[in-house]
Amino acid sequence: MIRISRRGALLRLGGLALLAAVPVLAVSQAAWAQERPIPYSDNELVGSGHRFFGSLSRGLAEAIQSATRRWGQPNAYVLGQEGSGAFIGGLRYGEGTMYTRNAGDRRLFWQGPSIGFDVGADGDRTMMLVYNLTSTDSIFERFVGVDGSAYLVGGFGITALNFYGVTVVQIRTGVGARLGVNVGYLKFTPAATWNPF
Repeated sequence: MIRISRRGALLRLGGLALLAAVPVLAVSQAAWAQERPIPYSDNELVGSGHRFFGSLSRGLAEAIQSATRRWGQPNAYVLGQEGSGAFIGGLRYGEGTMYTRNAGDRRLFWQGPSIGFDVGADGDRTMMLVYNLTSTDSIFERFVGVDGSAYLVGGFGITALNFYGVTVVQIRTGVGARLGVNVGYLKFTPAATWNPF
């Protein structure tokens, strides 16, 4: 008769449990991979941007390609409008729709304060490329970034904002007079609010 120690029996049971769990883990990994949002290609983003921005398509295509070269392909994007103004301290308010492949479209609003060497006012159409979004509710946070603006009458600007691994790259084109650099954040909300904080 073979005698097995208590420790040996526990090790063997643990090994059997691990072997039994391997197929379950493999299935879970496969299911997770299928649920991951499929990123948007440059062509899809440029096509949506063309329809939204209109005639400013060449600058938009260059801005999108620049962003995707640096941050990769986004798994969501936002199209909307915003207005902002600053004299050292500034405020920004906007609204738009976030588009995703696997969770549909979602209306959202954003607002935020800024401070810096920044003077002027502008009204913008904006496209935001969203990276590493795990759920549509993950957008409702405060995204921090540094913004530089230097356009008079019209132009494109790119700003990258981040919150715990989720990155929002904002591509703006607008009308107005704005010059400066500021630090601030954008707070996304499901409903409009005047409170920028």
